[in-house]
Amino acid sequence: MDMIRSAQIAEAGLSEWRKLAQGLHARYVVEDFAGAVRFVAAVGEAGDAVGHHPRVVIGRGHVDLELVTPDAIYRDDDGTEYVVEWPTQQDVDLARRISEVAADHGLAADPAAVSEIELGLDTARSATIAPVWAALLTGDGDSVGRGSPGDEVRDATVRVPNLWFDDGASDSSEGQRFHLEVYVAAEARERRIAAAVAAGGTVVDDSDAPGMTVIADQDGNRGVICVDVAAAG
Repeated sequence: MDMIRSAQIAEAGLSEWRKLAQGLHARYVVEDFAGAVRFVAAVGEAGDAVGHHPRVVIGRGHVDLELVTPDAIYRDDDGTEYVVEWPTQQDVDLARRISEVAADHGLAADPAAVSEIELGLDTARSATIAPVWAALLTGDGDSVGRGSPGDEVRDATVRVPNLWFDDGASDSSEGQRFHLEVYVAAEARERRIAAAVAAGGTVVDDSDAPGMTVIADQDGNRGVICVDVAAAG
């Protein structure tokens, strides 16, 4: 099934869902664990009906869901096809159905609360070093390039954040090589930046804002707040 672009996701009007990194994310507020389980069971039934299911995390007072197709098809400009992890139409359709299930259970969404963390590593030799990081992070060499046309390291069990490589970076060992990518909903961006600045951080690069804003701590360590602007509509 073909992946869908961020603009198509925006057009779908999924008001309770946000596109973060490679997936569609939603959070629903629940009163207790029993209510969370009942909701998840109903979501499971909806997924069973179409043979597709979300990733689910039950937390205190909420249920977090992520929808992504593990074998979506991406075509580059030359027409070459790659199997990637990315939303497809089945994710959009199931997101709508889950929103209906949530309404049936009297649950409210909290879309501004969703977030996703990925790791970034500056290197000019991703093909060489990716297997080392795959072994360290996942213990599985097959996680190199899984769900990605590049050398990204992605754990099939989602135990650790995805690790991607900036091959355009200098191979110099000076300075910070690792950084965090923090994906947030568009409406949460300014509040997240303000909180980081209030805590002593500094905006060091907003040339790609609102899509990417680089924040440094007092020691100069960098993190990036990311928003999929096209998917936000």
